[in-house]
Amino acid sequence: MNRLEARLAELAALGQTISYGDLARELAIPGPGAIAKLTAALEALMEIDTSQGRPLRAASCMGRLADGLPAQGFFDKAAALGRYDGSDPALWVAVERARLFSIPPAG
Repeated sequence: MNRLEARLAELAALGQTISYGDLARELAIPGPGAIAKLTAALEALMEIDTSQGRPLRAASCMGRLADGLPAQGFFDKAAALGRYDGSDPALWVAVERARLFSIPPAG
């Protein structure tokens, strides 16, 4: 498990969310382009989560101007993966986060 996956697992276990900027800083992702590097890694995890039938770990992230929701790219990727149909984003994220936060920690 890499540092990103470990931090997302910790957030899920605590039932917490984090901004993309805070996560990039915690992981010491070098910038400029730190957020783009982070979102690319999150999108790769979304592909893995989808292939394994798991909740999207990237749902733990929230955009700076997104009222507690992930950024638009999260929804675009989720739609491309067949996970999101474009309906009520707040409700969809709430359900995804509920699934994510109820996963027992890896042991």
